[in-house]
Amino acid sequence: MTFELLVLFIAGFLGGILNSVAGGGSFITFPALLFAGVPPIIANATNTFASSAGYISGTFAFRKEIMAHKTELLKITILSLIGGIAGAWLLLQTPEAVFMEAVPWLLLFATLLFIFGGQLNSSLKKLATIHRHASSMGTLLLALLLLGVAIYGGFFNAGLGIITLSYLALAGYSDINVMNGLKLLVSSLVSLIAIILFMIDGAIDWYSGTIVLLGSLAGGYVAAILSKKLPQQAVRLFVIFASIAITAYFFYDTYGSAFAGLN
Repeated sequence: MTFELLVLFIAGFLGGILNSVAGGGSFITFPALLFAGVPPIIANATNTFASSAGYISGTFAFRKEIMAHKTELLKITILSLIGGIAGAWLLLQTPEAVFMEAVPWLLLFATLLFIFGGQLNSSLKKLATIHRHASSMGTLLLALLLLGVAIYGGFFNAGLGIITLSYLALAGYSDINVMNGLKLLVSSLVSLIAIILFMIDGAIDWYSGTIVLLGSLAGGYVAAILSKKLPQQAVRLFVIFASIAITAYFFYDTYGSAFAGLN
């Protein structure tokens, strides 16, 4: 038990550092919860709870940038809450065996987004500049895209921030501080409404989640002190390596026996 608690705290600590410096902390915290024996769907819900504190504190830090776009806040809030509810509900209706088969694919999707998210956002910014005067159809499609982003976040938290940045780039935002603020706002809203559903369903392991959350807060604090000394590119490369290794492990763990049977 002591060893598992140590693993969870260290995972939260590393996840907090990664989220503060380069993102991708869920690649560490979600597998750690599984390693500690938390069932897959509960581990996913617990990871959402453990990540929420960082989202909320970050949203508060960017409150001035967020309020500069107050005309968009009602739409963002409503769509984020609806999508978060839908995603969390879908997770709770998913059989655990089906979810475990989906985990490698979800991690692969999040990994690819982490690796190529920068290029994707740059391309979307150019597209948004070309089509700056969006039609009513374009506005509707953007709303549906945000709804889809929120549904994904309610279902599986990893990669939510990167997907949200992609939406914001396509929506025509270019100020990185504003984008980061709105990204954290969406993540906070999606996570909080999902957590309410998870609480009602009893799908959160509060003990394990609190240990991860405390580690994450400690890691975020340390990262705030060391952020200027840590080479972000090196941290990003570490996250890419870790995410590829973890994704490959889950593919092997989930489908390895099936491939062995074919041979």
